[in-house]
Amino acid sequence: MPNLTNADWLERDARYLAPTYHRCFEIVTERAKGAYLYDVEGNQYLDFTMGIAVNNVGHCHPSVVRAAQAQVERLIHCSAVTRHTMNIKLAEKIGQIAPPGLDCVFLNNSGGEAVDAAIKMARFVTGRPNVIAFTGAFHGRTLLATALTTAKSHYRQGYEPLPSGILHAPYPYCLRCPVGQKSGKCKLECFDILESMFAHQVKPDTVGAILIEPMMGEGGYIVPATGYPVENGYMQRLRKLCDKHGIMLIFDEVQSGFGRTGKWFASEHFGVVPDIMIVAKGIASGFPMAGIVSRKELMDRWTMGRHGSTYGGNPVACAAALASIDVIEQEGLLENTRKMGEYFMSRLNEFKSKYSFIKEVRGLGLMIGMEVADESGAPDGELIEKLVEECFKRKLLLLDCGIKNHIIRFVPPLNVTKAEIDKAVSIIEESLPAASSDESKDSKESSNVAQPIA
Repeated sequence: MPNLTNADWLERDARYLAPTYHRCFEIVTERAKGAYLYDVEGNQYLDFTMGIAVNNVGHCHPSVVRAAQAQVERLIHCSAVTRHTMNIKLAEKIGQIAPPGLDCVFLNNSGGEAVDAAIKMARFVTGRPNVIAFTGAFHGRTLLATALTTAKSHYRQGYEPLPSGILHAPYPYCLRCPVGQKSGKCKLECFDILESMFAHQVKPDTVGAILIEPMMGEGGYIVPATGYPVENGYMQRLRKLCDKHGIMLIFDEVQSGFGRTGKWFASEHFGVVPDIMIVAKGIASGFPMAGIVSRKELMDRWTMGRHGSTYGGNPVACAAALASIDVIEQEGLLENTRKMGEYFMSRLNEFKSKYSFIKEVRGLGLMIGMEVADESGAPDGELIEKLVEECFKRKLLLLDCGIKNHIIRFVPPLNVTKAEIDKAVSIIEESLPAASSDESKDSKESSNVAQPIA
């Protein structure tokens, strides 16, 4: 059979795969290694998406590959028929790196499933039906997770009526403050909205959980307001509020966990320990793996048979997860994430000083967002669309996010090198004038199929 092109494969894709699953770029990947993807035509792309924050140790890290291969030869699956060693080892390891007190684990397959599990557990253990989530958050695509998700209305459209008992508060988003305050001069008036909700919408003794991303992902790569003084910031107040009313605090660390922010989990930046932590994505380098982590005494109240998962804690995925954690520890990737994140943000801030439409560069570790706006200050998704396209032409893969797709999220591997960051910055530097110029409007409809770069 002759070598097939991207176009050949895309034609077959359109015929046999459901169109509901959106792809960001019109190429077909054949292999990947480290920070690079390769399509079926042999084009190499610097990948600063990492499968949407999944491949934290890079694509196909040799240690992860060896661990998975070795496990396949021993045990692939046994479900709930028996226990097996690998999920016991992984649960122990997660308990060692998780925030203090979170020492008991339930494993399943995806972030959306884990969100469902966390809400089910909170409702069962507290006996309370209601849940407060935050506007702009993305929590997954299962029906319950969809009800919790407000990143974009089209995630919810057509699925109503969604599960009930869910309310939303504004996320503490300083650049676009929900109550019109200025960062550095506020008293976290946005937090007062929660107390107002208790007065007008829902009694606190009927709320089983408050669910929040300690750093928002799909909604805009937003670092939440810290408050002044920092020790009395939004997350700290949220913890106190939950303690006061007997509400479970749930942190969704699906995108921010396993080293992405320069610490094992984003909650560590705030010194706040949730009652339940949701994990997925970066845990297993691309193998289906997710779960929730809580205190043993709470998990023991979620009695046997109340929840389950046929494939959760799969031995091969567990082996990949253990190897991924080992790589982060043995290669010093938390420290590398902090150093490279600081360096990357400093380079991106150079662009902010040159282009007035870049309103903010923000992030923790290597979870970095760059937000743009038009002359009126409104989110400018068209500019970001053009910028992503221009970078794609130059073989750099980036993702957008935010309500208007007006933010670029930079998600390189945690073992990214300074040279790789410099290469990405160079491509962005070339792409920014093209994306922001009038001429770029004429190429807006150009194909996303990869073209050779001279």
